[in-house]
Order: sequence, then structure tokens, then C-alpha cells
Amino acid sequence: MKALRNLVLAAAAVLAACSPAKKAEAPADIAGTPIRFATDWKAQAEQGGFYEAVANGEYAKRGLKVTIVQGGPGVNVPQLLASGAVEMGMGSNSFIVMNLAQQKAPLKAVAAFMQKDPQVLIAHPDAGVEKIADLKGHPILLSDASISAFWVWLKAKYGFTDDQVRKYTFSPAPFLADKRAAQQGYATSEPYTIEKQAGLKPKVFLLADEGYPGYATMVLAPDSLIAKDPKAVQAFVEASAKGWHDYLYGDPKPGDALILKDNPEMTQDVLDQARDKMRSYKIVDGAEGLPIGAMTDARWKAFFDVASGQGVYPKTLDYKTAYTLQFSPK
Repeated sequence: MKALRNLVLAAAAVLAACSPAKKAEAPADIAGTPIRFATDWKAQAEQGGFYEAVANGEYAKRGLKVTIVQGGPGVNVPQLLASGAVEMGMGSNSFIVMNLAQQKAPLKAVAAFMQKDPQVLIAHPDAGVEKIADLKGHPILLSDASISAFWVWLKAKYGFTDDQVRKYTFSPAPFLADKRAAQQGYATSEPYTIEKQAGLKPKVFLLADEGYPGYATMVLAPDSLIAKDPKAVQAFVEASAKGWHDYLYGDPKPGDALILKDNPEMTQDVLDQARDKMRSYKIVDGAEGLPIGAMTDARWKAFFDVASGQGVYPKTLDYKTAYTLQFSPK
């Protein structure tokens, strides 16, 4: 289900999408600079740090009145930002952010709250697949958006070919029906769903642990807001980092309560296992010893080199316009 977030840039019904049924926000009596923050999917643990920062008053302590605008199918966060419907928003992955630079959109990534993109490939436990390279020649179920995203890296690194691609319908049924097949997913979602529904413990390969250099769950801010109110941007980044730390390593109940309120379809067991996966895979705090939310020029360069080397972007693209380290936690 979470893999649907890869489709955000393809959405057309933007105005309809920016009016969710429920919004997580600070108590009405708290004054401060208003920030509407658009997420890329329905409330879930993968956004838990932002909800925790609202619930614990971290934004309010820093002079912000933050409202989380819940995402879902058809949400296009960059368009919401461009239209002024929200002040800040979530960038799902590095391709989305780099696409904005290519389009010369006046938006930048100001922080990355997933040092590792949680994208995984999932294989059957009895298919003789012990590492990603073993999937060469196997059918791989991918969404259209994924073909122009991490599939580019997989082809470059492992020599995979386009004739392996099968259509991913966001259902595990085709995967379960073919033991040779692999499918895309998020480390925090699809493996648990498959195990719970089918009683099958799949092989899971986190692309980030194999060298995939992309960030995920970035905060996007318009150039106009960065210029006009850099203190608000800095405050949002600092409060979000504290929220993520508390959600993963403190008491997650306040954040979970807001998530469950915003998204009644969510369940506590799904939240708990996703949080466990984010900790065990070190998705948020990474393995580089950097503070939560930090980005580096080296990581962005590594990502751009792979993508431009495969022809996704021209090598002349000024990729550094996609982000700023001005607000990156030190």
C-alpha cells in the first residue's frame, strides 16, 4: 500500500486531494506562525515523527502552529506547494526532488528524515534467492513510477533488463502465485502484510543496504519561504528531528493517537511493526553518524551520478538547486 506514494507526481486531482477529512494540528489556543505541512500518504508510522512533534508541542515550543495535511491517492505535494495550498510538504524520494530541479521549480529539500529509502525487493523464501543479484532473469513486479526511479539503479548495478518487469497492481496476489517472482515494497509495510495474510516469511532486500543512495521523507520548502522566514524553516526542521527521535526512542503513544485519529483504517499492530523496522534497519538515523534529518553534498552527488549516468537527467543539470544544507542538523 505504501508504495502508492511513488505515484504522487502523476496525480492530477490536486484540488480535491488537498481537502482531507481530518487534519492533525496543534491545540487552537496555541499561537504561532502557521505552517500547513502536506504528507504524501494517509497517516502512518512512516510519518510518525511529524505527528509526534505536533502531539508533544515541539512545533509550538518553537513558535509554529503546524497543521498536518494528510495525503492519499491523487495527492501531488509539489503542486500543493506551488499553488500556496500548503507552506511545506513531504518529498517522498530523491527522484521527486531532482525532478523539481530539472523543472526549475522554486522548491528545495531542506531536510531528509529517512537517511535510507525504505524501498525493498521481496522474494519467496524457497526460490534460491539469497541476494539481489540472484534476481537476474526473474520476473519483478514494479509500478510505472518505480521503473523510472530505483529500477534505473538496479539495472545499472546488477545488469537487470526491462524484459524482467511485470506490472505491479499493489496486490500481493501475483507475487504469491509465482514463486520465481519478486515485487517492490517498503520495508515497513509489504513484508508484514505478506507474512500476516499468507503466512509466508519472504526474503527482504533493503536497497539502501545494497548501496542505493537516495533519501526519503524529505521536507520541501518553497524558495519564497526560505527567503522570507528562514527561522520558521529552521524551527520546523529542529522540531521534526526531535519528534522523530521521540517517536522512535521515546513514548510513541502521543503520535500514534494522532495517526489513528487521522487514519481510522490504520491499526496499532501495523504502527508497532513499522516503528520496529525503522529502528532495526536504521532508516531514520542511518549508519553515517549524522543527526536525524541531515543531508550531505556527497550523498546527493552519488545519487545524481547514478541517475544522470543512466540518462534520467542531463549531466549538465545543476542538481544542487534541488536542496539546501542551510537548515540541515549539524
